[in-house]
Amino acid sequence: MTYSVAVSGASGYAGGEILRLLAGHPDIEIRTVTAHSNAGQPLIQHQPHLRSLAHLTLQDTTPEILAGHDIVFLALPHGQSGQYTDALEDVPLVIDAGADHRLTSRDSWDAFYGGDFHEPWAYGVPELLVNGGKQRDALRTATRIAAPGCNASTVSLSLTPGVAAGVIDPSDIVAVLAVGPSGAGKSLKTNLLASEILGSANPYAVGGTHRHIPEIQQALRVAGADDVRISFTPVLVPMARGILATSTAPIVDGVSDAEIRAAWENAYGDETFVHLLPEGQFPRTADVIGANTALIGLAIDRAAGRVTVVTAVDNLVKGTAGAAIQSMNLALGLPEDRALSLNGVAP
Repeated sequence: MTYSVAVSGASGYAGGEILRLLAGHPDIEIRTVTAHSNAGQPLIQHQPHLRSLAHLTLQDTTPEILAGHDIVFLALPHGQSGQYTDALEDVPLVIDAGADHRLTSRDSWDAFYGGDFHEPWAYGVPELLVNGGKQRDALRTATRIAAPGCNASTVSLSLTPGVAAGVIDPSDIVAVLAVGPSGAGKSLKTNLLASEILGSANPYAVGGTHRHIPEIQQALRVAGADDVRISFTPVLVPMARGILATSTAPIVDGVSDAEIRAAWENAYGDETFVHLLPEGQFPRTADVIGANTALIGLAIDRAAGRVTVVTAVDNLVKGTAGAAIQSMNLALGLPEDRALSLNGVAP
């Protein structure tokens, strides 16, 4: 069976990455692409790397144009997806790459986003540990999927094994992330200009203000945490793509080194796209560019009494579009890895 697809926000980074991956999917027909200010223009004008989709023209983003497809991807700025999702109730599968349907707590939404609160959808991180199982079980029956925030899913994948196994204390988490500016979208912003970021590292959303914090807390709670406190600091660095997240948490008293490492080995030993590296090895963002792969390095710092987890992902693939398509595959009953690559691009 071939599924017809519409992609909104197709002129942006997330929309373009969804299209790049879907273009190689044997079960998908990309029928419609939409945008706002760029409607009426050729897709190839805004995504010149998508040569196989040069025949497509950007249409207006309206419920009427998005309806009538088997699958709709919404790659819109936060706060804009909700206005369409209610009108797409007849579409069999809708996947939102924005934040509108990620959070289960209205209070968290009000505190970090504001505006209308929309019902939470199935969270699109299949490998996430959830109440003793994995999130992919919920995705297999999903008709509405919320793709993750890239920083949030990276930190959550880093720490949920330790939380679920009871080997780390989630009440004192520190996470510092080196992040490429593509995660901020394609809109013109002075702080994202090349002249502002080349040769510089720039912290942002410091001091508990980043919008992905409640998403991380939510993921850690469903993995088994009671009290979640996290100091979260993202830093823009001069690379177009990628996240390198360094997350630390205290070791629970009486836990051995072997028990700590076993928590991550047991969580991800059978996973296709999340890999724990051998002891003493740590990932680089260069190793995951273009891939739907999360690479994890684990260190046990007994002097500090903490576990350090270093995780690398491509924010546009595993962090967004790849997670969305991996979740789509599960919802459609297709092989989970269909059209998704383990291999990055080097150099």
